[in-house]
Amino acid sequence: MAHVSVSRLESLLESAQLLHASLDLDNLLKHLLRTVMGRLLVTRAVIAIDVGDGLRVAMARGVSEAPVGSRFDAARATSLGLPQQMPIGVAPAVGLLATAPPARPAVDDEERAFLEALLGIAATGISNASSHAQATRLNRDLDRKIQELRTLMELGRAFSRVSEVEEVARIFGLTLAGQWMVTRYAIAVCRDTFGTISRQQGVKLPPLSTYMEALHNLPEASLVSDLQDGEVRAMFEAHRLQVVFSLRSGEQVCGFAALGARPGGQTWTGADLELGAGMAAQAVVAFDNCWHLREMLDKKQYEKELAVAAGIQQGLFPSVLPKLAGLDVAAMNRPAQQVGGDYYDVLTLTDRGDDACLFCVADVSGKGLAASLLMSTIQATLRALLGREASLAELACRANELLFATTPGSKYATAALVLAHPATGECRYVSGGHTETLLLRASGERIWMGATGVPLGLFPGMTWEELSFTLASGDVLVLYSDGVSEAQTAVFDEFGPERLADIVERQRERLSAEIIDAIVAAIDAFVEGAPQFDDITLMVIRRL
Repeated sequence: MAHVSVSRLESLLESAQLLHASLDLDNLLKHLLRTVMGRLLVTRAVIAIDVGDGLRVAMARGVSEAPVGSRFDAARATSLGLPQQMPIGVAPAVGLLATAPPARPAVDDEERAFLEALLGIAATGISNASSHAQATRLNRDLDRKIQELRTLMELGRAFSRVSEVEEVARIFGLTLAGQWMVTRYAIAVCRDTFGTISRQQGVKLPPLSTYMEALHNLPEASLVSDLQDGEVRAMFEAHRLQVVFSLRSGEQVCGFAALGARPGGQTWTGADLELGAGMAAQAVVAFDNCWHLREMLDKKQYEKELAVAAGIQQGLFPSVLPKLAGLDVAAMNRPAQQVGGDYYDVLTLTDRGDDACLFCVADVSGKGLAASLLMSTIQATLRALLGREASLAELACRANELLFATTPGSKYATAALVLAHPATGECRYVSGGHTETLLLRASGERIWMGATGVPLGLFPGMTWEELSFTLASGDVLVLYSDGVSEAQTAVFDEFGPERLADIVERQRERLSAEIIDAIVAAIDAFVEGAPQFDDITLMVIRRL
């Protein structure tokens, strides 16, 4: 190497420090390009890096014909008017730096020696930065794979704790939506013996039976735009669904899961399709297990269990509601099956001078004997705790701890609790993940009170917010389960809370029991004979 002056050595040392100060390839290349262009007084330059399949442009200034990522070599540099070409590092070079002819006088040997030394130093930095970037990508890919495996394991654990097809569909849908933060999805699965299970959010697809035959050639995982069947593709596209996973039991397609757009315009990748296919395969196993369990149940034993559960459940509901001065109260429950999972109660605090009372409507996860037993636990818990806790929120906290400690992890209950003082109309309200409660004021104002915390018995150590309001003369309070608002027609139209509020407003001058009759009649007329898929529970409280 030719002699290099002290000033150039100082510059070289400073550049070496900057080039090795960071493992960020962009910052390194920017400094290198800025230094070389400044010393040669040029305005056009390109740095190309060997990425394994030849040189590709990594950074360019003043050369729009050389976009980042495009192929580049000495011939290409010459054709773009960049004759000044220097390898970055000695053989094997890691890249090439090409510039326009220098504007300064001819580059002397000392300056060329400086540039060669600078590029040699840069070669080491580029190699280190590239290795770091590759390691970062590999670690990121490994982290993603680990997260995907965890997701599949957690999904498998969740499926293993349930024995109902509807619950599998619910868990599957929530997991898909949460994994990719989608707001639109549809899941439909069919077994001839048991019919169709459908769970949809943000979409309303036709009944599965109308296009089941067309799904037999559905790929394991595919973008909707790549589907070969034009009718199926058009149907999914019409509902703005972008990716679909087939649900295959053996060689037979038994349903599908389709998802809408990801937030922020993110695209669906091959890794997303692979993960979704794995989740779909686990869901099919869970569906098959549930179906197989149903098939193995002896009919007589099943009927006996239902009879026992029905007797237990019937005993949980109050035979007669207490008479409360100034209030007209009525309630009803109609299970979807012989045994349901809903519960209501009206409990009075006999040890208080103000005759406070607790109104409760709850929805227990699952159905059958297990649900009836959990309802019994909830009733006993509320009756034991009522009057012993300082506030309604504390009562919910204590009930949650007791239920969590005494029930399986897959069992929980949503509940709406109202602690009322009939003499004054003052009320306290707590909702554990329950459907919205309607407060219809005498003025016609509709107030919807939603959940103030998570369902009871789901997680330990939770707290609930407590709301307060006054039930004035002419006001109507309606507590109900999701079987009311989510009552569906055969094409999945939902009854909805606003229809409920409209009926209450029209019937507000009638007795609470008559208001309930009007609501139930409206639901039956709305569904037009479609099977009741969930329990219906209503409680109406009128301030006289």
